[in-house]
Amino acid sequence: MEKTSRAIVDRFGEQLYFFILKKVKNKDIANDIFQNTILKIHAHIDQVKEPVKIKSWIFQIARNGTMDHFRERTFLSEEYMMNLSIPQSPSNKFCCFDRFIEELPENYRVCIEKVYLDGMKQQEAAVRLGISLANLKARVRRAKGIIKQRFRECCKYSLDERGMLVGEPDCSYCAD
Repeated sequence: MEKTSRAIVDRFGEQLYFFILKKVKNKDIANDIFQNTILKIHAHIDQVKEPVKIKSWIFQIARNGTMDHFRERTFLSEEYMMNLSIPQSPSNKFCCFDRFIEELPENYRVCIEKVYLDGMKQQEAAVRLGISLANLKARVRRAKGIIKQRFRECCKYSLDERGMLVGEPDCSYCAD
């Protein structure tokens, strides 16, 4: 088997795409993961020592990309963000969310705002911010970690088995 990214895409591209699509059940997301997978294949093709293992290697890259996607969505998924959107009412269930976003370091805050509040695709947000996609993803991951920690510390929330916030607010802001 020829060991070039083009040959790999020609041979396994369709199968790889439908493998990803079956997992994420969304064509746009599948396209993003597929493109990232192809980029990783291209960047690391020289690391493949045994050409007979290329198929399992590329599908492992796709599995990892799919898992990364779901990890990123666990805390701030689109549906979850809708539940966390903060109305002007002080009785809101997640009253500290805006404050936690505002208190993030600037470089993390703008990434979270572009991707989750403005609804930009990560690639587009990275371009607009003038940073690499990997850098944007790292900043988003760190920001989400900070926000989760703040919810645990300030409001005494915890995460259920699906990664969703549960519990009752228990902080001075929530009690007001």
